[in-house]
Amino acid sequence: MSTLDIAVVGSGYMGGGIAQVLALAGHTVTIADVSAEIAASNRARLIAETEQFVADGLFPADAVERVDAHLHAAASIEEAVATADFIEEAVPEKLEIKHDTLRRISAAARPEAVIGSNTSTILIASLAEAVTRPERFLGVHFSNPAPFIPGVELIPHPTTDEHAVAVGETVVAATGKQSARVEDSTGFVLNRLQYALFEEATKIADEGIASPDDIDTIVRTTFGFRLPFFGPFAIADMAGLDVYAFCFESLQTRWPERFATPPSLRQHVDAGELGTKSGAGYLDVPADRTAELVAYRNRAYVAMQKLLDELGPAPIH
Repeated sequence: MSTLDIAVVGSGYMGGGIAQVLALAGHTVTIADVSAEIAASNRARLIAETEQFVADGLFPADAVERVDAHLHAAASIEEAVATADFIEEAVPEKLEIKHDTLRRISAAARPEAVIGSNTSTILIASLAEAVTRPERFLGVHFSNPAPFIPGVELIPHPTTDEHAVAVGETVVAATGKQSARVEDSTGFVLNRLQYALFEEATKIADEGIASPDDIDTIVRTTFGFRLPFFGPFAIADMAGLDVYAFCFESLQTRWPERFATPPSLRQHVDAGELGTKSGAGYLDVPADRTAELVAYRNRAYVAMQKLLDELGPAPIH
């Protein structure tokens, strides 16, 4: 893949981490912030962090040289974006700050430059109001910590051009991360799911059913243990969609509205599409691959437990 000229506007914790992995991937990356001094200071911090990540075995041995060679600090936003092919906005999550920044980026960037925003909460269509030629604009949402979390949400708004999305996918792929396309909707996917889980967890704790510590233990050691390998639809297909439908009915004995059976689940069950055991479900895994899938699952879970044993418990307590 050919390298790109990339600007990251906002060089704090998230923006800096994004710039760091893009520079590590070999792109020419220029960071900008509210002042030249802050941008230069953050560049020095990112080099020092890279040194520590190498010492900890988290980055390759030549990472410092690569980041140092490819990461630059600009005196201004305008200087940073002037020649950029792709620009990532990563300023604080306030609409007025992002609008002001995106206006400055739009005024100084080349007309064909693709512009992404790392927003995690603001609708992309709302941000696009401040972008000249908004068809080149989309959400490119990295997760915290950006150097190490492998998933990125790509969020086009209704008029985003396909070329802009393809550039976003190229930028993400160069870092070794995986991207997923998401419609422009409140919470996108990551935070809508994450906060739904947190809300239910707080309800359980507030009801006195289990302590926060015990709830965390259950999540880590049961369904959360599966999540590095399988998403909720794959897990449901493997469990059996008829089993899921029965469990929803059980939950409805106390919370009939909160745990109403999803219409798509009812449709699959009524059609006899029960997941992997029937060869059709949400993901349509062929029935003849079930044994292979189960074998992979078992190897994955044993490998995960070995990794956890090697790392030891998190230093929370």
